Amino acid sequence: MNQEARPAEPQASLSRLAESVRRPHNLEACLDALRAIFEAQAIDADRWRQRNLGYHRMLADQYRFLVPPGQRVLEVGCGDGDLLAALEPCFGVGVDLSPAMVERARHRHGSERLRFHAAAIEEIDLGEVVFDVIVMSDLVGYLYDIKAVLAGLLRHCHPRTRLVLNFHSRLWEPVFGLAEKLSLKAPRPVINWVTREDVDGLLRLAGFETVRSFARIVVPKRVPIVAPLVNRFLAPLWPFSHLCVANFVVARPLLAPFPADYRPRVSVVVPCRNEAGNIPAIVARVPDMGASTEIVFVEGGSSDDTFERCLEAQRGNPGRAIQVHRQPGTGKGDAVRFGFSQATGDVLMILDADMTVPPEDLDQFYDALVSGRVEMVNGSRLVYAMGAKAMRFLNLLGNKLFAWAFSFLLEQRVKDTLCGTKVLLREDYQRIAAGRSVFGDFDPFGDFDLLFGAARRCLKIQDLPVRYRDRTYGDTNISRFRHGLLLLRMCWVALLRLKCR
Repeated sequence: MNQEARPAEPQASLSRLAESVRRPHNLEACLDALRAIFEAQAIDADRWRQRNLGYHRMLADQYRFLVPPGQRVLEVGCGDGDLLAALEPCFGVGVDLSPAMVERARHRHGSERLRFHAAAIEEIDLGEVVFDVIVMSDLVGYLYDIKAVLAGLLRHCHPRTRLVLNFHSRLWEPVFGLAEKLSLKAPRPVINWVTREDVDGLLRLAGFETVRSFARIVVPKRVPIVAPLVNRFLAPLWPFSHLCVANFVVARPLLAPFPADYRPRVSVVVPCRNEAGNIPAIVARVPDMGASTEIVFVEGGSSDDTFERCLEAQRGNPGRAIQVHRQPGTGKGDAVRFGFSQATGDVLMILDADMTVPPEDLDQFYDALVSGRVEMVNGSRLVYAMGAKAMRFLNLLGNKLFAWAFSFLLEQRVKDTLCGTKVLLREDYQRIAAGRSVFGDFDPFGDFDLLFGAARRCLKIQDLPVRYRDRTYGDTNISRFRHGLLLLRMCWVALLRLKCR
């Protein structure tokens, strides 16, 4: 009989079949029962999807924010392929246990760019192909051995692959049970319920590391006004975050990202304004790192002879690669962005010209980055004892408050948001710059442009303690109150465009 002509399985039959698989005897029996259920549901998939269209669209919105277009994407448990297609990959592969669902996916989205395979992920052989992103949406609850599946996915990862998962909160188990009895939701044979902490542990055992973990979607149905407001503005906040239906985890593989002899070129960007007395010492004290190290001075409208001192340092040190530029705009953030655009290195560093963070410490930042254990190194001045005049009490208090706020907003711990020393790979900076329009271009410091962008691209951010010294020349360019208000505005932007979305 033609598949489309077959009558839909009665709800009671699907419920009995779903119940039979909740306590599987072995992998083979589990896969056989799951395949039978999803094959039966494929006949009526459009009806079920339409009833829960709001939830599926909410999931797709979250994934599109986490996964930029143009990636190589593998989706495990792809169903009809709608989510994979929504991510706009340059090359996508969907794998699903149900041949009927895969046939639907091929009919809806199949092309040279999007390919679909009917097989269990535990059994399929995709060869040596690797992906930039691996997606597992609402799949963990159906896996017989979660750790084994996660470990098996490592062979399709390169060191910078991102694994993105979402799974249901057990708090919603009674709601789902009632919805299935009322025929509002397709009966699904959930065989395990996990928390984000469970998944974090399983990922570690399988060879991954969690980068971000969060909950979203309190109202999974299309309820005008109510659903958009609650899901955007309340779901990310305590206590509503504990009521969310969907848990998300973004992880990266713990693979050695670079060969042992990896020695990239390094560019140290030094924004400088009224720092003439520090220029010779910067050139003398910046260490040689990697295959080569260049210093990129970006002078920003000084009232002293900072620019001339930079040129003197360039002429007087022919053995060092030194660039000197006048800043085209205003503010440190503009200077950093311009300096990065002129830099030639594979590793990009920021060093404040006041040298309150010693240039010699850049060696530690370089080592941390090329170790592969971190993808953006953020200096922290709030660990070691600092110079008596290095930071006034109100500045210290403000730094601590903003560090708490930004850790909440970024969903990664950042102890010192305003330390000027930050280090990352050029390729990661280019990814951040490509998405800068999401947050706007009003950051005068440059720190938050990088932190927000790194969080959005799910880069692993790690603090590195530095020793904060007293300023020996000139005065600070930071206004505690004016810039404090600007930081509050940036917190609001991050809340709207990174956390509440």
